[in-house]
Amino acid sequence: MVTDYREAAQQSKAWPFEEARKLLKRYRGERGAPAPKTGPDGEIQPMLFETGYGPSGLPHIGTFNEVLRTTMVRHAYETLTGNPTRLIAFSDDMDGFRKVPTNVPNQDMLAEHLHKPLTKVPDPFGKYESFAAHNNAMLREFLDRFGFDYEFMSSTDQYTSGLFDPTLKLVLQRYDQIMDIMLPTLGKERQATYSPVLPISPKTGHVLQVPVEVIDAEAGIVRFEDDGDMIEQNILSGGAKLQWKVDWAMRWTALGVDYEMYGKDLTDSGIVSGKIAKVLGARKPEGLIYELFLDAKGEKISKSKGNGLSIEEWLRYGSENSLAFYIFREPKSAKQLHMGVIPKAVDEYFQFRANWHDQTPEKRLGNAVHHVHNGDVPADTIPVTFGLLLNLVGVMGDADRDQIWGYLRQYAPDATAEKYPDLDELIGNAMAYHKDFIAPTLSRRKPEGVEVAALERLDRELGALPDEAQAEDIQTIVYSIGKEGGFDNLRDWFKALYETLLGSSQGPRMGSFIALYGVENTRKLIAEALA
Repeated sequence: MVTDYREAAQQSKAWPFEEARKLLKRYRGERGAPAPKTGPDGEIQPMLFETGYGPSGLPHIGTFNEVLRTTMVRHAYETLTGNPTRLIAFSDDMDGFRKVPTNVPNQDMLAEHLHKPLTKVPDPFGKYESFAAHNNAMLREFLDRFGFDYEFMSSTDQYTSGLFDPTLKLVLQRYDQIMDIMLPTLGKERQATYSPVLPISPKTGHVLQVPVEVIDAEAGIVRFEDDGDMIEQNILSGGAKLQWKVDWAMRWTALGVDYEMYGKDLTDSGIVSGKIAKVLGARKPEGLIYELFLDAKGEKISKSKGNGLSIEEWLRYGSENSLAFYIFREPKSAKQLHMGVIPKAVDEYFQFRANWHDQTPEKRLGNAVHHVHNGDVPADTIPVTFGLLLNLVGVMGDADRDQIWGYLRQYAPDATAEKYPDLDELIGNAMAYHKDFIAPTLSRRKPEGVEVAALERLDRELGALPDEAQAEDIQTIVYSIGKEGGFDNLRDWFKALYETLLGSSQGPRMGSFIALYGVENTRKLIAEALA
């Protein structure tokens, strides 16, 4: 059944729709009423979304975060209006090569090409025509891997093709106004040498950071000193690039960008670039300023510190959809991003996915999985939670995938990898998570005091259960023993079960776990604990 969400989207408080409604107001028609984006001929033009990428490094979880969230806003706008959109993934590959990365080969060779545009630096891997081309290919491969719909755009291509030339002329014509915006944001030393224009040296091919004098704005001619010589050079069609804040504004202007989000650390830069865009006769794009991720200690994630979580690590221990689900929620709030958040994110994703199908259109639009799947939410469910699966793998030790499926079929007789492909993927995730994080910390302790009698009673009552007993029947027994077994509170009883049977201070709903692991297997665990 195809559902029309347009009316519900008008009122939805989900953040992608709140962002999309900003775009509804961006263009005005008769009497100032909101109108679609149109061209000179009056035809509706695509609303243009952009994400930026610095090709000096490889794509990472922050790249995924920004492209995913932008895509969610894009889809929300399409739901609201039915109008076309475009998403540009823009690579700043004309930037000067400032530092040799430590994680690539041929570092001595790379050092010989410092300060050149990245598209003029040879590929240290020997596969592409330049280092930028290599990293751009990695970006496209990364975005394609996750199924993003985008148009790749190279800064070098746009500069050298002349696409940016009209706006570059505007930069020169309004050079003093741009300097008036930029200079107060710089320190005194930087003010003395700053120029919005970075000419490409005809001698060395370096991207120069030197003061320039505008000689002929319409022709694109500037004058600058290059290694002791005064040079007059045309900056058009690849003769120069712009400092990045000015470059950002120029790009917004030249391409007609309507929406671009960025991290909180670029807030001030966004303000400055917005002022420059206004000087150039354009409007700053709409956009969300999102909070940055934190590590397990609550500290800002830093690539140089290595305290972050890579996308490969998340996908080793959890699903791609669970990562998208986690990223969707509360983008304006700082969130921790570490191994410990993965199991909960996985289980919440599947819970929200199951709920979506019984919700009204209004509720669906507020459900994170609607945005993860762009409204095409899978209908299938899984018979166990990821948390329960982790506990099963924990007590089974070094079990292989087939053995785990064998236990699952005792709990859900129709469970197969073909019927539950998501569960099959999660089994692999659970095995990896257990091996890397849980197994090294497991330590079963001996029961003490009232715990001994409580476990003995649990063993007896489990032994008396009929074969058809369900998880709820078992949970009732566990609960009753905790209430009547002399514990100060139920929490102490459940903690004792986890620590003596599972070797962990936290664990699953015991009725569900025993039903999954099997009554007889659980009685063996109890016997081992009491021995």
